[in-house]
Amino acid sequence: MIIKIGFDVFGLDQSAKEDQEGIEKSSMFLNCLVEEEIRHGILPERIMVGGFSMGGAIAVHAALTCPHTLAGVIALSTWLPLSTTFPEALVSGDKKINLPIIQCHGDQDPLVQLRWARLTEQGIKAMGFKQYTFKEYNDMGHSSCGREMKDVSSFIVQHLPRID
Repeated sequence: MIIKIGFDVFGLDQSAKEDQEGIEKSSMFLNCLVEEEIRHGILPERIMVGGFSMGGAIAVHAALTCPHTLAGVIALSTWLPLSTTFPEALVSGDKKINLPIIQCHGDQDPLVQLRWARLTEQGIKAMGFKQYTFKEYNDMGHSSCGREMKDVSSFIVQHLPRID
């Protein structure tokens, strides 16, 4: 079976066209994977989604449109696609504001510029998310670093406690 998912990026400025169909299809696919885990007995509050760049964009969009409040979202070097559809597109609004989100970004990212990450930060904060964290890393481009991985690890430990 071949499953075609993904989306095109035509630009990252406010006048750029967005591939709404591709973004929504990719987001829906990720949410189907979440539903599959839930059917197998994993509680939504034990499921995290995350990604880097375009994968992070889908992870954020999927988590905001998922009918379940997940354990958290890890968004690395990314942005919120279809940002103008929120907060209307937000599913389970009152409960969703408790969704833990960590967004990490380098100040030297030439592909997803820091200003796009900051616009995402502003949008998510404007929706009232209570557990949103933004981390900026000096001298980091469109990549990752040890400090970022430590912050991600701490986020996971904090929001996904061990099962004893």
